[in-house]
Amino acid sequence: MQVESCSEAFVSAMDAEHAAVCEAQGRFLSLIAEADSSEVWIGSGARDMAHWVAMRYGISEWKARRWVEASQRLRNLPRIFAALAAGAMGIDKVVELTRFATPETEHRLLRWAQGVSSAAIRRRADIETRRSLADAEDVERSRRVAWWYFDEGRRFGLAAELPASQGAIGARAIKRLAGQVPSMPGEEGEFFADQRRADALVLLASRAGASDANLDRGTIIVHAKVEALVTGQGACEIEGGGVIHAETARRLLCSGRLQTVIEDYGGNPVRLGRTSRDPSPATMRVLRHRDGECRFPGCGARRFTNAHRIRWWSGGGPTDLDNLVLVCGYHHRLVHEYGWKLRREPDGVVSWFRPGGARYRAGPAPPRVATSP
Repeated sequence: MQVESCSEAFVSAMDAEHAAVCEAQGRFLSLIAEADSSEVWIGSGARDMAHWVAMRYGISEWKARRWVEASQRLRNLPRIFAALAAGAMGIDKVVELTRFATPETEHRLLRWAQGVSSAAIRRRADIETRRSLADAEDVERSRRVAWWYFDEGRRFGLAAELPASQGAIGARAIKRLAGQVPSMPGEEGEFFADQRRADALVLLASRAGASDANLDRGTIIVHAKVEALVTGQGACEIEGGGVIHAETARRLLCSGRLQTVIEDYGGNPVRLGRTSRDPSPATMRVLRHRDGECRFPGCGARRFTNAHRIRWWSGGGPTDLDNLVLVCGYHHRLVHEYGWKLRREPDGVVSWFRPGGARYRAGPAPPRVATSP
């Protein structure tokens, strides 16, 4: 009898702690929703709110993204939120329910969810969301692709018309990739969905044939003035039309997708850069093994990563492992176009610095350790 009493006490204590955890998680999700609406993550080096939560609190980006989505939907699902806050339903079930529950269905779904596993709720959510996405595939196009430069060469126009079957394939690929392409600072939210699709299209084109050495990987030729590459000021000209900023050209020099014709003040070529400036495949294998992922603190991106030269090519930086660091496309742009800087320390730690020079530190400040008097 005494053993049974102890067991009941343990279970009661665990139930109480679980209820307290659920209540805290409910408050935490409410704060996430408010922080997301206030866009507190902008300027922090994060791609979006989910990326910020993942980096700051050390959880997977997949889980962080689910939490952020759930936090917004819970605002319109008071019954489900109350069930979480009371400890009647755990956060895993709640997160999956919010993917397809509505204010009209949440009461009925709550009763059903209490009698099934979290995996069952996730399967139903997958089915519900797939159905709504499938209904959106309806575009009619004809076969035509055209492009042109305009705005004095600063912009590039592209138009395409395809049969519906082919257009759906292309649209789906761009849409899927656009969901993974990070938003640049100032381009967050659904209002800038077109910008993310444009980035996805360029990424698809530049990556096409990357696994086949016999295919052209979309090399472009850029004419750059010496002083523009040195100072990072001024413009460079794309052969055949088009103008890009010198800082953009310096970023492209890391990726090995262009050939540079460096000219003096009078326009006379002083050096013809070789077509590929990529690290060798052997170097890239070692770099990917050493760094493992984008080295921005907490980013964790393993796809769409580039080898960035800490000392830039235009400044004489070699393609040696000690001068390379793995960064994703988003953080590569932060370094070149948005003024961030980085430094690799002797112990392998990569330090990042905001545009103003302040060192960036991910996550909450470490707790202060009290010292004895």
